[in-house]
Amino acid sequence: MLNPLKTRMLRAAADRFALIASEYNDLYVDAMLRAAKAELKRAGAKNISVFRVPGAFEIPVVAARLARLSSHASGITPHAQPFSALICLGVILRGETAHAAHIGEAVSQALMQIQVQYEVPVIHEVLLLENEAQAQARCLGRKHNRGAEAAQTALAMAGILRDL
Repeated sequence: MLNPLKTRMLRAAADRFALIASEYNDLYVDAMLRAAKAELKRAGAKNISVFRVPGAFEIPVVAARLARLSSHASGITPHAQPFSALICLGVILRGETAHAAHIGEAVSQALMQIQVQYEVPVIHEVLLLENEAQAQARCLGRKHNRGAEAAQTALAMAGILRDL
């Protein structure tokens, strides 16, 4: 059962966010991407970068590079401001083989390792779904859009880490 999106008013004017989104299953991923960007902008975020990758399997390598650069950002140059959070968006639909499960597990493990290693929040919304109906319910609706939820999680985590 899906829980409706609970909107919180979080502020992020000084934060920098990266959205890493798969081009595969673009109907669903693009909807999550739009919702995430809208939620970040609603919170006052002005520094949002979008990185598109071919598929879900390619998301972790970009996340790792951005996290590494963020963890080494020293403020020496203006563009060295670290990312406050990385939001990873993708949709994997199960097929007749175990391929989708392998991709989903590999992506999940990699994203977890990246956030722990680099101490940068990596928001995991690479969805492994059974069918298109589940994708529509989680990606295309306003009431349950996982992109908006991912942005709210990123905002919350940016605030928590900023306060530490």
